[in-house]
Order: sequence, then C-alpha cells, then structure tokens
Amino acid sequence: MENKKLSNSYWIKIVIVFTLGWIAIYATRTILNPIMTNIQSEFSINAAQLGLISSLFFLGYTATQIPSGFLGDKFGRKKMIIPAFIGFGILAIISGQMVTFYMFLMMWFLTGMFQGVFYGPQYGLSSEAIPQKRLTLGSAIINSGMAIGMSAGYWISSITVQEMDMSWRTPFWIMGVIVIVIGIIMWIIVKEHPPGYQAPTSESGAPAKLKVSELFKNRNLILAFITIFCSIYGFFVILTWLPYYLETARGISGSSVAFVSSLVPWASIPGMLFFGWLSDKLGKQRPVLLVMVPLAFLSTISIVLFDQMWVLYVSLIVYGIVGKLSTNPVLIAVVANNAPRVGLATSFGIYNFIGMSASILAPYITGFITDVTGNLDMGFYLAGGLLIVGIIAVFLLDESGYKRVEHVEKSINII
Repeated sequence: MENKKLSNSYWIKIVIVFTLGWIAIYATRTILNPIMTNIQSEFSINAAQLGLISSLFFLGYTATQIPSGFLGDKFGRKKMIIPAFIGFGILAIISGQMVTFYMFLMMWFLTGMFQGVFYGPQYGLSSEAIPQKRLTLGSAIINSGMAIGMSAGYWISSITVQEMDMSWRTPFWIMGVIVIVIGIIMWIIVKEHPPGYQAPTSESGAPAKLKVSELFKNRNLILAFITIFCSIYGFFVILTWLPYYLETARGISGSSVAFVSSLVPWASIPGMLFFGWLSDKLGKQRPVLLVMVPLAFLSTISIVLFDQMWVLYVSLIVYGIVGKLSTNPVLIAVVANNAPRVGLATSFGIYNFIGMSASILAPYITGFITDVTGNLDMGFYLAGGLLIVGIIAVFLLDESGYKRVEHVEKSINII
C-alpha cells in the first residue's frame, strides 16, 4: 500500500512537471510569431526568409530527436533532458540579443537543437510512470502544456512589444529566465525510473535489448508516423503563419492577434482531455482518430476558404479541439501500445523526428508559396491536402489484436 501511494504520488508529480516543461517550450517558440513583422522590418528580409527562421529552428529540433531518444535509453533519460532544458533557456536569451539576421538564425537553430532533446526521453519517462489505464489522459494533460504555452507565448510578445512598446528582444529574456527555473524544478523531481520499476528482460532472463529495425516492421507504428507528419505540417502552418495572416489578410492587429490566435490552444485543452479520456475508455485509438483527423482537415481549409469572421473563429476553435495538440496524446498511446518498453524513448524520438520533419518544411514552403501567389491561401490548402493522407493512414490502423495491457508485463509495477 505504501509503494502504491508513492507510485501514485510520483506519476502525478511527473505529469505536473512535464506539463510545465511543455508550457515553457511552446511559449518560447511562439514568442517569435507575433513579432515576425518587427523582425522582418529590422533585418529587411522577405517572407521566405522570415519562414526560414522557424524552419531552421525546427531543423535543429528535429535533428536531435533520434539521437536523444537512443542515448536516453542507453545512458539515462534524465541525464539527457535536464542539461538540455536549462541550456535552451540560456540560448533563448542569447538569441534575442543577436544584432544580425544570420547570427540570430544560428542561435535560434541551436535553441531548437537543445529543445529537441526533450521529447523522446520525456515521453519515455512519462509512459513508464503513468498507469496504463490512464496513459492517454495523462499524456493529454502533459500535452495541454503545449496549448497553454502556445497561448502564453502569443500574449507575452503581443503585450510587451505591441502594447507596451518594448523591444522585440524583451520576450526572449522573459522566457529564458522562466525556462531555467523550470529546469531546476525538473532536476529536483524527475527520477530515471518510477518506484517499483523492474527492468524488461528477454525470454532467457537477460536484459532486453532494442533492435531499431524492428520498429519499422510494425504496421501501426509506421501509420502513426505518417499521421503525425501530416498533422504537424498543418499545425505549423497555423502556428507560424496565423498571426501574420490575421494582420495582413484580415486586418487584425495588436492584442487582438493574440486573442484570435489563442483560440486554437485554449480550445485544444478540453479537446485533448475529452478525446484522451474517450480513448482510454474505449481502449482503442483508431475510432477516436477517425473523428478527429477529418474534422481537422475541414477546419484547416475553412480558415481561408470563407471570408466571414465568424467562420474563422469557429474554424480555429474546431481545429483546436481536434487538431495536432489533441491528436498527439492519442497517437502517443498508439506508439506506447506498439513500441517495446526497452526502447520507449527511441520510439518516441523516431515518432517525433518524422513528425517534426514537417515543421521544417511547413514554415518555409508556406512563406515561399506566399511570395509566389501573393497570399497565404494555397499554403493552408496544401496543409489540408496532407491531412487527407493522414485520414487514410488512420483508416489503415489495425487494432484487431490489441490488448489493453500489452507490453506492460515485465516492465513496471505502478498501481
């Protein structure tokens, strides 16, 4: 009974501290978006170069996904995420002080690399600590930090720069300090394994070893990889370009941009919690995703397809409820239910590497399309087209032989 209480207490702490981690990560990313016009003006760059800022950031972020997951499984996941988390806070501060465009690009790229270490080891740690029957819901709560951080980043930049007329560099200072403080809290709380952990073993009794090639022989894992790529592409079109679109195409400016842009992350919080609960209740993810991804497609193209402002608002709210932020916990459950326990961090690293490859492409391609066509519409339609591919991938998921406790035996005793 004492061990059960300790275990329950630990996984709740893990959920809280990792939620704070994602708040910090997404807030640091999105402070950039409301001040894109300020940066464009100061450095005298075009839309494609403006999109390159985010593309290079996510190139760095994506490049560290697989190595950090593999090294986390091999040497310790806590050893990977704590120094990198504090490091990205320091680099965020430095990035905001750069005086030339290419110096800013370089430091922002490095900030992305340090951020990228977090994903695989973090979800490896949390998937190991959260009880299986609460895995999707627990992951959804952690994921809600992304939504809160996304909104916080919009507000921090909009208020300090556009409302209070501070330098566009100020938000980088604010977020850098916050990140370092959260990193210290994480260092105190996070453990490498939860109470009662038992290392996975092979049939012979020897410690189990991961064969990375086996991950790419699993049909459901491959389909999850395809789905997250398509979902993330559309999400980063919206994340990167929505404030710019609101200012240039809809005539919305100042704190109103932050309010409208925040409809997506705030709507995603009840969405991810509801669909996370529903997925855990059903014990399957495919039926839930077959509702979410088609609705994400419709809401994405509706942002630019209709001129009425009320349609824009409804589209953003619906996208928030069913879009990437809400589908991610469900897809995380797909990965956790199909990946070997000995290689959870590596599996999540590959999953996010493939998904975040879209984050490299989406900002630049959308900026390039904008330069060629003169508006952002085609960029949003392309994002919608990829979501159709995601719908097909979800349809092909096979959960016919799925067992609720699969892969849990021989691993952990948390409840």
